[in-house]
Amino acid sequence: MKKKSRQVSRRGFLAATGAAVAAPYYVPASALGLGGAVAPSERVTIGTIGCGGMGRGNTRHLAGQKDARVIAVCDVDKNHVQAAANDTNKRYKNKDCRTYSDYRELLEQKDIDAIVIATPDHWHGICSVAAAKAKKDIYCQKPVVHTFAEGQAVVKAVAENKVVFQVGSQQRSHRNFRKAAELVANGVIGKINRVEVGLPTGHRQGNGKDTEPPANLDYDFWCGPSEKLPYVKERCHWNWRWHLSYGGGQLMDWIGHHNDIAHWGLGLDKSGPIETKALGFEYPADRRVWNSAWKYEVLSKYEGGYEVSISNGNRQGCKWIGEDGWVFVSRGAFRASDPKWMKKDFDPGPKKLYNSPEHHRNFLNCIKTREPCICTAEIGHRSITPGHLGLVSEALGGRTLKWNPRTETIVGDAEADKLLKKVDFRKPWVL
Repeated sequence: MKKKSRQVSRRGFLAATGAAVAAPYYVPASALGLGGAVAPSERVTIGTIGCGGMGRGNTRHLAGQKDARVIAVCDVDKNHVQAAANDTNKRYKNKDCRTYSDYRELLEQKDIDAIVIATPDHWHGICSVAAAKAKKDIYCQKPVVHTFAEGQAVVKAVAENKVVFQVGSQQRSHRNFRKAAELVANGVIGKINRVEVGLPTGHRQGNGKDTEPPANLDYDFWCGPSEKLPYVKERCHWNWRWHLSYGGGQLMDWIGHHNDIAHWGLGLDKSGPIETKALGFEYPADRRVWNSAWKYEVLSKYEGGYEVSISNGNRQGCKWIGEDGWVFVSRGAFRASDPKWMKKDFDPGPKKLYNSPEHHRNFLNCIKTREPCICTAEIGHRSITPGHLGLVSEALGGRTLKWNPRTETIVGDAEADKLLKKVDFRKPWVL
């Protein structure tokens, strides 16, 4: 076990002063990263699990906040964990960042308040549940989980342990996405007829040969609860997304972005479709390295009488189409059938959606106030549920699935519901 830091964590400070109670904890503006010095006792101490591209990016964002301190990083790849530690030490001009290869050791550290989880998708559920049980607040990359059952387990663990949870669906913290969703929420475009969610086209072919894993990577641990396939470099870092053992292809990699925004505008953060069907899935000719669909559509019906198409065939982004007009939003694009709706001073109506000017900042603020983040575990779970349902429908030959969003149950199809909620982890891993 690594030597523990003497730094006083915020959680330890609150407990010592009797302030760690259910009521919100208010702090001065300086402690919210708004300028001025921040006492060590009021800094949120952070550990990162998963130090690839997204993990290092999230760590850098949080380390740049005055009221946060990254003190530990963890990865099963020695090169990744050392690079992340070097980044952190360079920022703080010291050599204090602790390194771990096993996330469980990091979670045991009492001086860590919050955890960043940026592992491959197949680790999100296990790490999130374990972090919640360890009473750590959590920033988890999207999609929040790899399988539906893991999503339910994470939502339950977060609620039971009363931890703050932020899903890395950062588009919610961008002004254009919020403004577009407010137009829909306030009925500016009229009754909704159809929603088109456009995601990227997948990869048609993966190449690569089976080789021995590099010495710097604990490949057995990397595979963890999922199937241990022969090591192929082109299926490991980053490109794990395109194999269903570790990710969900472009469908699940991006559904937590644009369908999340679709649900936000429709007021479905705690609900979902009533019917879902997979259409037109096409796969690489050789599925040995990558086996997720490169072409796909998940078509869902909702209680409002409209349908939502999630497909690589739609323009990338989210388009709501109503009786009185339409709104489209994506990264770098905000369009509407009526130009005045896009004007900065246009007021769409009384419904004002959660306004978060920056995603990581929102996470830290909510750690301090104990208020919900802009993208909670349940919101993240609900926004990707149509994708999970679509994959089950596809696995069953494109079967139409009736869904009860209140009970989270596939209605009248026990085979499909069992497949959706199946947990098939490689021993000894359990959820």
